[in-house]
Amino acid sequence: MTNKIRRQLTLFVSKPDAAQIEEIRNRFNPLQQQLIDAHVTLCREDELVNIDLALDNLKNIHHKTITLFFEKPIRFDNDKGVLIPASGANEAFYQLRKQVLQGLADDPWQHEPHITLMHPRNATCTDEIFKVIEMVTLPKQLSFHTISLIEQTDDAPWVTLNVFTLID
Repeated sequence: MTNKIRRQLTLFVSKPDAAQIEEIRNRFNPLQQQLIDAHVTLCREDELVNIDLALDNLKNIHHKTITLFFEKPIRFDNDKGVLIPASGANEAFYQLRKQVLQGLADDPWQHEPHITLMHPRNATCTDEIFKVIEMVTLPKQLSFHTISLIEQTDDAPWVTLNVFTLID
């Protein structure tokens, strides 16, 4: 039997900044929290068809730390899931994606940065749960200093394979 292996590039939320986010995830979506820490996906597995080229691009990037600003949580996927969308133009995020995906997708799609609080694959938000989430004070701004190459085999937790540091 062949294992399904997925790889993606991720911006993990630092532990101190993630406290309220992880509290929500632990309470309302513990399965997802056990699989992966709070994060913003930089590049999905379907964009990394040539992982070696993406890694070469990463090794040669001299990109500054990225700061994203966030709005209030919203529901998605028929209101089953909850995410915190990034606000503003997010130009630094898109420029970083473009640099990482150079030679793979020279005009990558505009993947909207966000942090998932409740993944609809393994949780269901209710009106009552969403009211609780709305009462939590969540970070309005987060800075990301590293990019992590992560891998998941089948349905196991994601594992960090490599970390690339952004310059300050």
